[in-house]
Amino acid sequence: MTKIITIFGATGNQGGSVVRAILADPVLSKQYKIRGVTRDSTKPAAKALADKGVEVVNADLSSVQSIAPVVKGADTVFLITNYWESKSRDIEYAQGKNVTDASKAAFVTHLIFSSLINVTKETGGSLPNVPHFDAKADIETYIRASGVPATFVMPGYYMSNLILGLKLQQDGSYLWSLPVSDNARFPLFDVEEDNGKFVVAVIKNRTSVLDKNIFEASEYYTPSRIVTEFTEVTGKKASWVQVSAEQYKSTLPPAFAQEFLENHLLLEGPGYYGARFRTGSGLSDSLSILEQRPTTWKEFVVKNESRFAS
Repeated sequence: MTKIITIFGATGNQGGSVVRAILADPVLSKQYKIRGVTRDSTKPAAKALADKGVEVVNADLSSVQSIAPVVKGADTVFLITNYWESKSRDIEYAQGKNVTDASKAAFVTHLIFSSLINVTKETGGSLPNVPHFDAKADIETYIRASGVPATFVMPGYYMSNLILGLKLQQDGSYLWSLPVSDNARFPLFDVEEDNGKFVVAVIKNRTSVLDKNIFEASEYYTPSRIVTEFTEVTGKKASWVQVSAEQYKSTLPPAFAQEFLENHLLLEGPGYYGARFRTGSGLSDSLSILEQRPTTWKEFVVKNESRFAS
């Protein structure tokens, strides 16, 4: 019998990747009917999903009444919450709680949540201003206490962020300004291509990954390696420079400057994945469940070279 998988954020980067991966998988595409959740089913991206056979439905994560019908009858749920939509840790937490409660009431057998670490706790309070991480960690804690069977995928540092990070200079070279040294390690992740690969693997390995955190990244990269490989692919000179915290923040909108600063300082301190990074565990175990290898940084640059020049 065909099962239902409800995918929140179906027209976004993470959810859209999951939709495409399931549709392309010869096994899961036959096992699952996809119910894609979006805020506006009239948008072109939503209509494109419907044309592919996806059941597109509207839901407001802040409304329990609108969530209940989209998880009803679902075997599996993929949940992504968006801090940047409200810029409120409390609102994001409430939305995650709403979906968890609805999933429990609907007897969902596998909730896959896109989570992150609690930076405040991992750093002993030294980096207390990364709410878009901390809110997701709070939701993960709530899901674990709820009793809903769950797995937690943890997206790495988006490769697409580097399209804005590597600044084109007047002489045709590229410069990346960072508030960290070359000891920082970036777990690079091509969200559009690879989020679906990890979630498909989680679905297929449900029994062995329940209650686990799956780290979504191809591998760890230093700043030096990132710019060196960019040059190797494009033939264009690229370099990076360490700047002070105040210099770094001066280039960003004030509302986000401290958060983005601390987000990057995390990469040199306890690490993007916190204590689990320090022990050296995580990536190898997570990568071992994949049927398709993740995108490397060089492959991403080849595919997206024109976007760096724009």
